[in-house]
Amino acid sequence: MLHSFTASFFRVSLFLMASNSKPQRLHQIAGGNVQASTVKRARTMATESAMKAPFTKYVEYLNDLNEKRERVVKASRDVTMNSKKVIFQVHRMSKYNKEEVLQKAEKDLAAVTNQYMSRLVKELQGTDFWKLRRAYSPGIQEYVEAATFCGFCKNGTLLTLDEINNTLLPLSDPSLQPLQINILDYLLGLADLTGELMRLAIGRISDGELEFAQKICRFARDIYRELTLVVPHMDDSHDMKTKMEIMLQSVMKIENACFSVHVRGSEYIPLLGSDDPGSFLVGVADIEL
Repeated sequence: MLHSFTASFFRVSLFLMASNSKPQRLHQIAGGNVQASTVKRARTMATESAMKAPFTKYVEYLNDLNEKRERVVKASRDVTMNSKKVIFQVHRMSKYNKEEVLQKAEKDLAAVTNQYMSRLVKELQGTDFWKLRRAYSPGIQEYVEAATFCGFCKNGTLLTLDEINNTLLPLSDPSLQPLQINILDYLLGLADLTGELMRLAIGRISDGELEFAQKICRFARDIYRELTLVVPHMDDSHDMKTKMEIMLQSVMKIENACFSVHVRGSEYIPLLGSDDPGSFLVGVADIEL
């Protein structure tokens, strides 16, 4: 009996000791977890604080760049619209009002440069114009097309890239890198020029200016020939390849129109020897029947 009672008492004592020590161990474990969590939280907050400042700058930069892109797109649309007006003005030209129409077109082109291109220059001077090229490229191409079209009709020569860029230099801040039209946009604008030359040539033929139409034909043919030598050495440009195909079609239309008038000129018997200033056969001797 005594031995049995002693064994029971010993087991109860062990149970009570284990029961008393378990809350202490749980408290120690819980305290350790809280301390580790506090350290981890403090470390995370320090990391977030260190990364927040640079990323805040990135966010501000990207927001400013997106806002600038929207302004550049709007300015490019204005350049495109007003450059088209210059082209339409040149197409009003005839052999009776050539000087008057070209003077008006030059004034309109100067207004496009001073009012609308200056906005692009202001937004893009520095280094941003390389990042935002896709946003303003359509306007630049249309501006090149209008400037070269007006220059050819006045002087009979091609306006070079350097000459166009020189007109933009006064609009730039001398302390910053000026906006310069790149060679690709210039060539894309030239490719569009042949379409306007085709329309001008057809109009000159209908107006009796066959010699001027032949001059346009030679000019458009020279542009196409030179570009066929350059394009294969350029980077892969889908826009340029597409425009080269359209350019060839325009040149062929000019050639066919000039050829048809030259070959079929003998069919216009009533006009032979006519003194009508509207006839392109002025001065040709009458046919003896």
